[in-house]
Amino acid sequence: MQQNSEQALEQGKLEEQELKARQERILKQVAVETGISLRQIRTTVGLLDEGNTIPFIARYRKEMTGELDETQIRLISERLAYLRGLEDRKSEVIRLIDEQGKLTDELKNSILIAEKLQTVEDLYRPYRQKRKTRASIAKEKGLEPLAEWLLEQHSKLHPEEQAALYIDAEKEVHSIEEALQGAQDIIAEQLSDDAEIRAWIRKHTFQQGILCTEAKDKEAESVYEMYYQYQEPVKKLPPHRTLAINRGEREDILKVRLEVPDEIIYQYIQKRVFKASCPSTPYLSSAIEDAYKRLIAPSIEREVRGELTEQGEEKAIEVFSDNLRSLLLQPPVKGKIVLGVDPAYRTGCKLGVVDETGKMLEIAVTYPTPPHNKTAEAEQIIGRLVEKYGTELIVIGNGTASRETETFIAGLIKKWAPARQVQYLIVNEAGASVYSASKLAQEEFPDLDVSERSAISIARRVQDPLAELVKIDPKSIGVGQYQHDVSQKRLEESLKGVVESAVNHVGVDLNTASPSLLSYVSGINATIAKNIVKYRDENGKFDNRAQLKKVPRLGAKTYEQCVGFLRIPEGSEPLDNTPIHPESYSAALKLLEQMKLDRSMLGSEQMKQKLAQVDIQQLGEQLGVGVPTLKDIVESLQRPGRDPRDELPAPIFRTDVLKLEDLKPGMELQGTVRNVIDFGAFVDIGVKNDGLVHISQLSDRFVKHPMDVVSVGDIVTVWVLGVDEKKGRVSLTMKRSASS
Repeated sequence: MQQNSEQALEQGKLEEQELKARQERILKQVAVETGISLRQIRTTVGLLDEGNTIPFIARYRKEMTGELDETQIRLISERLAYLRGLEDRKSEVIRLIDEQGKLTDELKNSILIAEKLQTVEDLYRPYRQKRKTRASIAKEKGLEPLAEWLLEQHSKLHPEEQAALYIDAEKEVHSIEEALQGAQDIIAEQLSDDAEIRAWIRKHTFQQGILCTEAKDKEAESVYEMYYQYQEPVKKLPPHRTLAINRGEREDILKVRLEVPDEIIYQYIQKRVFKASCPSTPYLSSAIEDAYKRLIAPSIEREVRGELTEQGEEKAIEVFSDNLRSLLLQPPVKGKIVLGVDPAYRTGCKLGVVDETGKMLEIAVTYPTPPHNKTAEAEQIIGRLVEKYGTELIVIGNGTASRETETFIAGLIKKWAPARQVQYLIVNEAGASVYSASKLAQEEFPDLDVSERSAISIARRVQDPLAELVKIDPKSIGVGQYQHDVSQKRLEESLKGVVESAVNHVGVDLNTASPSLLSYVSGINATIAKNIVKYRDENGKFDNRAQLKKVPRLGAKTYEQCVGFLRIPEGSEPLDNTPIHPESYSAALKLLEQMKLDRSMLGSEQMKQKLAQVDIQQLGEQLGVGVPTLKDIVESLQRPGRDPRDELPAPIFRTDVLKLEDLKPGMELQGTVRNVIDFGAFVDIGVKNDGLVHISQLSDRFVKHPMDVVSVGDIVTVWVLGVDEKKGRVSLTMKRSASS
């Protein structure tokens, strides 16, 4: 009994040591991959494992992480998840091989030091339970010893004589040829399962392979015409091209194949197999050729194309994520009463007027576009709404009938000038219809129909893009490239992280935020967000952050994670309208006391000037506060209620419409970047279709990716390069030299 207890204790110690060794392997690997110090990795992983969110760690644990930013912490989190999954798979593979009684110390060590999942799977391949194969059938016929004999490469003995010993009618081996073929099948499978051979061929395929595409029907027209007779080295294939080719293949328009120089591959395998020329050589050569053509090449092609697709997906997700962040962080148009227009033909243009806070004032419908053309009636209705509410800005969605509606509105503005100072703006309405048909929109506007809700959403997304766009599934916002061709789970995870990051970067007004907006605040889920709004509805506005503790299911950990990102502009505690975390209030008050300032002076010129002269390093030592935290406190005290989006250029308001035929090469225009993709950027210059600035026209210097130069929402100066009126396409440049 005692012996069993000691054995269990010893086993427990071994398992604990293994877990520690595993964790250390992971931490070191993350440090190597990210270039971040092991100390920082250890601390950050510890914080993540304690349940802290990435925005919270980045903002409020700077001393602990060495001021790692959100991007670095997110990278650590992603690599941590991958490497932990890799370690789990390693343990599983070791267990499965061990159960077969085939685990050696050398094999175990090879699995443990593997840095990629692919390497682990290669090592496991010979031991994986297979469906019936030619090799397994040959083994059942007792031909494995003959395969081993061939591999021994006897210099004088003839394979035919040896194979004759294996003829056995009961085992269905009827001839020498059958015996030798079965032995070759076994050798071919052994070679195809060899981890080193597979790794070498995979690398060779990536380095030397050429991806070739052709049309299934060369006469048919399609968007894939450039790929009808196309080839490109695998190592040079851009991510977006991979996804385009994949889509063309999936739609049964393209045929795709991988061409690889195979002579070098045969030579490599032969060097590993051949000892010297002997009677077995022809049979081994045949087995090598069969191994590559039948087993290795198709498998490696799938793996290589799978890896290319994965790279393409990662890049597409990265592009979508960056575009989404830029779109969410567009500057809000504050203090304006806005008329939103959801344009249409047959069903008419739905109108929605909202006040400065986004509250709906009135809904109407007009029919200024074909087939109705009731322009006089539309002028009267829109004029009344503008007059009644003092509307300064009309916002038109860019969907169906958008440009016809724009022409009509621009004409109205001309008629009104100078008595009424009204401007208009075209906005990307992508996702507005998705929101309008959602349960959330039905709860918010139960008495409105879908298109009327869209008009309100279009107006609001100018007043506060972030607050409105968080109500929409990020995939529907329309700033991506190939978003439907990528892993939807991975895309969703990435976009959720982007929205969470944007919301916490800006901060949220606790007394006006919707449940949708609150649910993206650090630590808050959908249930708690609804509970916050319910508590607010039942008890009135929050007066201070501490009242959050009274919200059902909002515990101490959630409070710690979320409270710093929530603002109360007119509460009893002025610090509640800053990003300063309550855990640092005592430090902030000590600072104010030291500077002979009062918290009621937050944001005043006197406070700004005094705090601008602070020696952060020296004061940090005096107050016992870390320099990064004290720096954030000082900045927050100087600018309470700061919205970082206000520092960005405002959108371009228009009063007149621009037509395609008005454009001439060399014409200089101001435009708004609507979408950034791998090969350039689409810019709204006020004509029907956005113009394309190709990557080669973004700058006089070499541009690796368009996002290095522009982001969604940027206001840019462009020059017209060319106009294709037939196709409705405009090519633009941002290079001043190219415009002349």
